[in-house]
Amino acid sequence: MNTLHRTATLVLMGLAFAAAAQTPSSTAPAAAAPATGESVTNSALNAPLFYQLLLGEINVRAGEPGTGYSLILDAARKQKDPELYRRAVDVALQARSGEAALTAARAWSQELPGSQEANRFVLQILLALNRVAETGPVLQSILQASSVTDRNDTINAIPQTYGRVTDKALAASVVREALAPSLKQPFHAAAAWTTVGRMELAQDQLPQALASAREGHVIDPASPYPALLALELMERGQGDAETLVRQQLQASHSATAGDSAVALAYARILLDLQRDSEARAQLQTLTTRQPEQAEPWLLLASLQVQDNTLPAATASLQKYMVLARQAGDERAARGLTQAYLLMAQIAEKQKDFAGASAWLDRIENAEDIMAAQMRRASLLARQGQMPQARALLRNQPERRPEDARLKLVAEAQLLRDFKAWQQSYEVYSEAAARFPTDTDLIYDQAMMAEKAGKLADMEKLLRQLIAAKPDHHHAYNALGYSLAERNMRLPEAKQLIEKAVALAPGDAYIQDSLGWVEFRMGNTVRALEILQAAYGKRPDPEIAAHLGEVLWVRGQREQALKIWREGLLLSSDNETLQGTLKRLQVKP
Repeated sequence: MNTLHRTATLVLMGLAFAAAAQTPSSTAPAAAAPATGESVTNSALNAPLFYQLLLGEINVRAGEPGTGYSLILDAARKQKDPELYRRAVDVALQARSGEAALTAARAWSQELPGSQEANRFVLQILLALNRVAETGPVLQSILQASSVTDRNDTINAIPQTYGRVTDKALAASVVREALAPSLKQPFHAAAAWTTVGRMELAQDQLPQALASAREGHVIDPASPYPALLALELMERGQGDAETLVRQQLQASHSATAGDSAVALAYARILLDLQRDSEARAQLQTLTTRQPEQAEPWLLLASLQVQDNTLPAATASLQKYMVLARQAGDERAARGLTQAYLLMAQIAEKQKDFAGASAWLDRIENAEDIMAAQMRRASLLARQGQMPQARALLRNQPERRPEDARLKLVAEAQLLRDFKAWQQSYEVYSEAAARFPTDTDLIYDQAMMAEKAGKLADMEKLLRQLIAAKPDHHHAYNALGYSLAERNMRLPEAKQLIEKAVALAPGDAYIQDSLGWVEFRMGNTVRALEILQAAYGKRPDPEIAAHLGEVLWVRGQREQALKIWREGLLLSSDNETLQGTLKRLQVKP
């Protein structure tokens, strides 16, 4: 008898003796019923089955998973027990035997055809084995077995399930075929078309993904699913997708989690696009419709701080902090850090430096200490203690490798904010020397070189950056705009900016540069056309300055004044706009 059988036999003998000792004799009184009166459900486990399972587990633990798997799978088939099937699958997966795991999962699915868990195991194992073409029928079974109320959730989870598949086109084809019935069912069509669109998005087929989102939206205009896909497409540069988002927000009259997710994500994108007034409108609507949702209050407060509407910002932050503390999760904790930083900024604007410091003292998260220290440094600098502010940042401990870079950038930004251009340039130079492959640092160093009046250094750095990274559109644009602004080498400036436009055709700031160089070259009609398009795409005070000047020179004075007033509302202290008005001696 080998060791495994001997061990199993000894265990069984011990259990048998224990059972015999507990078995009442014919003369013994009957065992009392459980005091609670609960009925006892006996297991279907008999002696042979127990021995088989015990032997299987002993083999698994003794390093013979193949034998153990076979014994456990045989027992699962005999008993048609989902727990035993699951154990057989686990043993095979632990042994890295995908085929064995698939055999067990398929046996489980066939013996218990109503088991969603079995089908999910089959699907996941097939995908892990890269047998994508075989997943269609399994996916259809999962969809058909899911309840009507749960099916949309199942459909929405499909893109993530297939996310690691390398053959994206095959995956999209299989999924679309499996979803064919759902694409025609009104209650599921929006989710199904959205999933088709996400599979297309995974292949970078943006127009096709937008077309699928529109199909789903037409069937159910209030559904959040196509709108959420459209938001992703907006972030990928598909401007036409915004119409779908707006239509969904208009069609939806319920304050569901899905609807608020659309509105909140849309507000975030509007903020990224610097369309602050539209973002503010979305956030005000959200805070009115769902005042107990925390995040919109924090975003709204950040806009209010930016607009210097400090009492309103304080009220929004107080509301957010109450809700975040009630939530008590990690996300809320990170949000509270942002709220404390904003409260400190409000106090700083009100010159309540002690109050600002008290808010910063509340920050406990080690990862956010640097942000707090940056705000502390700003407080010191505002009180005329710039050397102490810089020392505070320099002496901050470096807990992570990236902290060294972060410290230098924070110091350079602090100096830049206080218009200490030369010192900021020197710190950026130090950072670029320490991290020579960091192209962002080279770019920032070049921008500070221009501010510090080191134009030759700026041009040298930008050309160095272009050589290192030929697709760096900001470098082409910055160099071309600098030449145009100084009215130098205009043909070369135009060529540089046109290269930037080719690399980033949707960037309104680069279009502004192109319009400005056309104006410098005397092409006012073309300049006006370009600048109007850029300003329409992104209302910005610097673009307003240029557009207004072209209109002014063309004799369209009232239109110029209107544009400049709008620019001042966007940012009353913008240097380009103020410089333009001063040079032209205009008070709009």
